[in-house]
Amino acid sequence: MFFAGSETTSTSIEWAMAELLLNPEAMAKAKAELTRSIGPNRRLEETDIDNLPYLNAVVKETLRLHPPVPLLVPREAKNDTNFMGYSIPKNTKVLINAWAIGRDPDAWDDPLCFKPERFLASKLDYKGQDFEYIPFGAGRRICVGLALAHRLLHVTLGSLIHEFEWKLGGQVTPETLDMKERLGITSRKLEPLLAVPTKRN
Repeated sequence: MFFAGSETTSTSIEWAMAELLLNPEAMAKAKAELTRSIGPNRRLEETDIDNLPYLNAVVKETLRLHPPVPLLVPREAKNDTNFMGYSIPKNTKVLINAWAIGRDPDAWDDPLCFKPERFLASKLDYKGQDFEYIPFGAGRRICVGLALAHRLLHVTLGSLIHEFEWKLGGQVTPETLDMKERLGITSRKLEPLLAVPTKRN
């Protein structure tokens, strides 16, 4: 449980920061919202999360493109089933590909682009009721750490954005930033993100 909780959270924050550094307009909108909502001199707290719709949209969009666990907990067919023309025999192990669902062009406009705005006017949530968006799974096997992840992702990411100015490190530019994935139990960046913080003015 410790590994699952820490690895997935750090992976999601790394992806969010990479996407924001690739999309400076989104970074600027998130920073402006934080400054407007909590002020320049106060630290972000859990009680602020509900008043930050753009930050919430950034987290949701990150989880859509980069679900921390690309293949959800396996299911097993209890009966012989026919689903969308496919015959699934009883006792078949079924793996749900959350990564592919989040990039499905039948469910999402411009599915490969990072657009937090798509969630601003949307009721979609990651609590397992909307099957086109299930980064934490659904039903009885939904991630038990969802509530903790919700708080950690928003507070950690929001604090990093609010407290610091960020730029890519080394010789990396937005054009050369490697966004390839290394698939395993979690979906990490193939090349770890190198970002340099400076204290905001």
